[in-house]
Amino acid sequence: QVQLVESGGGLVQAGGSLRLSCAASGSIFSINTMGWYRQAPGKQRELVATISSGGSINYADSVKGRFTISRDNANNTVYLQMNSLKPEHTAVYYCNAHLRRGYWSSVTSYWGRGTQVTVSS
Repeated sequence: QVQLVESGGGLVQAGGSLRLSCAASGSIFSINTMGWYRQAPGKQRELVATISSGGSINYADSVKGRFTISRDNANNTVYLQMNSLKPEHTAVYYCNAHLRRGYWSSVTSYWGRGTQVTVSS
């Protein structure tokens, strides 16, 4: 089985920083893309940032210049450094990975359970 576990969420004041981590474990042959999504109260889940195995990065316009995504391929871990946080960033942040469980397996999307980020004013 494959498991994605997020950590690093919590309560922070506006203007502060947090660093989220997500580690993928289990039977994994390769991970193509890892990323972060978030869902605020009453809103749909939205893309925050993604990073490919080769380092290609895509950010949502709303987080450019504030958030930085990075990846440790050797440990199947993705990070999200969040700076200059605002109350509107409050959401559950979910880790996502597109991976193959074996050489003959197709790419499948997996999700973590999420970690709460709350930014106080």
